[in-house]
Amino acid sequence: MDFRALFMGLAFAVMWSSAFTSARIIVAAAPPVSALALRFLISGILGVLIARALGQSWRLTPAQWRATIVFGLCQNALYLGLNFVAMQTVEASLAAIIASSMPLLVGLASWLILGQRVSALGFAGLAAGMAGVALIMGTRLQGGADLYGVVLCIGGVVALTFATLMVRGATSGGNFLMIVGLQMLVGSVALGIVGLSTETLEIAWSWPFIAAFVYTTLIPGLAATLVWFALVNRIGAVKAATFHFLTPFFGVTIAALVLNEALGFWDIIGVLVVTGGILAVQLSRQTTPR
Repeated sequence: MDFRALFMGLAFAVMWSSAFTSARIIVAAAPPVSALALRFLISGILGVLIARALGQSWRLTPAQWRATIVFGLCQNALYLGLNFVAMQTVEASLAAIIASSMPLLVGLASWLILGQRVSALGFAGLAAGMAGVALIMGTRLQGGADLYGVVLCIGGVVALTFATLMVRGATSGGNFLMIVGLQMLVGSVALGIVGLSTETLEIAWSWPFIAAFVYTTLIPGLAATLVWFALVNRIGAVKAATFHFLTPFFGVTIAALVLNEALGFWDIIGVLVVTGGILAVQLSRQTTPR
């Protein structure tokens, strides 16, 4: 892996992990579902326009449309929607840790449901990762973390895992950014319906809120996607996915620095265990026959 790919992977991990902190700022000032719907509307339109400028087409194959709709509903509407609602009462660092378990859940489901072979390293990574997540959640719940919010975060990561398994094998056909933009628009429509029917659009305007909303829309929402696309093209999806192991570390670090969220001894131990588990699972995929 060359230096440029390493820099791109680190940049993606930082941008992706920072979304939990900026989301926490947003939901403190605005209704979560409506705010997320607006964010996806802006990001989706920008994504589609950039994709068209790059010559990508919105004439998709049936498999691409299925992937677009499934991910738009499961990832953007359910996963992120539930996380935004949860972060009204759950700290960004805890939400990031739970969300980071997605590669572990995909690996576990691939073994249990799809019968995919898992190496000894993969099993060790799954066990360590799950133990680390359980350690952090147990410590936080004993410390007074909101159980309802934690359940919402778990529901969100399960929805994302389901979507990942459902669209396995689907290809972008050169329309990656177009598909991502359309996924955002699908999520925006679904969240907009829910937001309009359940929330009152009251916003406590402030510069931190505006900055967090703009940042979330442009950086984790769009720039991270572009960097990920370039990284996958450069080193392949399997190797690129290895950078997801940095999500727990960056997620809790950014939340601690920006939001002054407490980081206890067992949180640090749990983050290290989860990080190692995810890395082991991702490395095992590079050597295990499919």
